[in-house]
This record gives sequence, C-alpha cells and structure tokens, in this order.
Amino acid sequence: MQTSNLAFTAALAPNLAALDDTAAALGDPRPQASEEALVQLGRALMTELLDVIADTALEDFQTLLGEALIGAFHSAAGRIEREADRARDTMRRLDRDFDGSEAADVELQEATVKARAGDAATQAAERIRDAASDAWTVATGEVWTAWRGSRRGSFLTAAQLEAKQAIRAVRDRRAGDAAHRGAVVAFRGAPSADAQEDAARIFDALNWALAEWPDMALATTGAKGAEKLAIRWAQQKGVTLILARADFDAHGKAAPFKANDDLIALEPTCCLTLSRSLDGERAADGRPFGPALNLGQKAMEQGLRHLAVRSRPH
Repeated sequence: MQTSNLAFTAALAPNLAALDDTAAALGDPRPQASEEALVQLGRALMTELLDVIADTALEDFQTLLGEALIGAFHSAAGRIEREADRARDTMRRLDRDFDGSEAADVELQEATVKARAGDAATQAAERIRDAASDAWTVATGEVWTAWRGSRRGSFLTAAQLEAKQAIRAVRDRRAGDAAHRGAVVAFRGAPSADAQEDAARIFDALNWALAEWPDMALATTGAKGAEKLAIRWAQQKGVTLILARADFDAHGKAAPFKANDDLIALEPTCCLTLSRSLDGERAADGRPFGPALNLGQKAMEQGLRHLAVRSRPH
C-alpha cells in the first residue's frame, strides 16, 4: 500500500499546483481545500468504507457500494461542470450585448466568478473521485469506469470515450470530415480469466499492441475479469479507452454480442481475445466465453486481424 501511495503521489506531482492555482485565482477570502487534502480525503473515504464492511454481511455488496461512492463524486463533478457551463453561456450573452452600464458590468463579473468557482469545484470533485478510484483499485484489484457519459481524462487515468461517440468519429473520418484518430485495438476476455497468469499474458499482448501502434486506443465492453484487467492496463499506460457497453435492457441475453457489433464498427486494426482462463483449474471448470469467440469470428468475417491472447503475438 505504501509503495502504491508513493507511486500515486509521484503521478500527481506535475499537477499538484493546478487546482491550487485555479482556486487562488478566484479571489475568495475563504481558504481553499488544497489538492493534497482532497486526494487524502478520497483515499480515506474509500479506505474507511472497505474497512467497515470487511468481514460483514455487507461484504457481498462491496462492489456496488464502492462503485457508488466513486460514482457519487463523478456525478457531482458533472453537475457542477454543467452549472459552470451555464455561467459561461451567460458571460457570452452579456459580453455580446454589453451596453456599458454598471448593472451589466456587475452581472458580467458575477457570471465570471460563478464560472471560475464552478471550474475549481469540478476539479476538486474529480480529485476526490480519482483518489477514491485509485484506493479502490489498490484494495480490490477492480477498476472503476464511468457508466454514464464519458469520463474526462485526468492526471490518474486515460481519456474514456463511449463506443457510439467513437463510431461517429470513424464514420466522419470515412466521409472525410475528421482527421485520423489512430489505431483501435479491440479486446474481449472471459470473466473468469483474471488469474495471475491471465493478467501477465493480457498485459504482454497489450504491450505488444502498443509497441505496434503507439497511437492506439483500447476498445472493450468493460465486463468483469479479463476486460477489467485490460482497462487497468490502459489507465496505467495512459491509453485512450473506448467502452462499448453491453445494453442488457435493450438487447437482453444478446447484449454481449450486440456490443461486439459496436467493437467491429470501430474498424479495429486488431482484435485480441481470451476465451478462457489460462489457469489450468479455472479453464477446466468452465466453457469458452462465447462473446470472445464471437468477436474473433466477426473479425475474421470482416477480414480484420485477430489474435488469441493465449498465443504470443508475432
């Protein structure tokens, strides 16, 4: 834990002054929470939650509770940011229609202060969120991702895009309306494939892909197990993440396969799959993961490059 905290603090170092500088520019006489204090708060909240529910009946709901805590600050950051955006809209309107009166000048100043305060508060909520998320990953090995909307890149993690947003970019590029955005590497893996051997081979395959395509984005559905390990790799490497979420409400049991259609629509340069755990005992206990096999089949039908993670890429 201490090593992770030191690494986390080192990752923060280039950005430690960013929030402090934003807060200082507000001119508010009240003291501002420092970035270091906000990071400590996020860690402490998550650590306290996990300590309280450990070895209790609530432990069965650990993932739900942990993700709810992180998601609360993610939601708060989004709401505050929208308020700041509305203040900026007001600023633009007042600036456009400015008549030189004192009343108009006061209103413009108030809107400006509100927008700047909102920006500082948004950054503060994001710092708490990301620190809690880091503590969650260190303690549980799980990776939190935003399940509504896109998560803005921060000092902790890579940028995150929704699949439909990325698909639109692909179509725009095909029509000549957008610049090339780099290679996409799609990955699907079995939920049970999260043993140490699985992690080593998944990271090995993704490191190979990154060496082949340094501008790559990783596209996956965010399912538990192997795909969570791949997301953790993307966060550690600063690789853009594209999430093609399975929509069970709309597609029922077919949702994991419909998500594969979104992955293929991204026109991936390469598809990586891991249909069963590489751990002998786990592999013997279960059948191959259908959605991973399905993505490999779709890739071959489309003439896309496909590699099974169990074989070392060449």
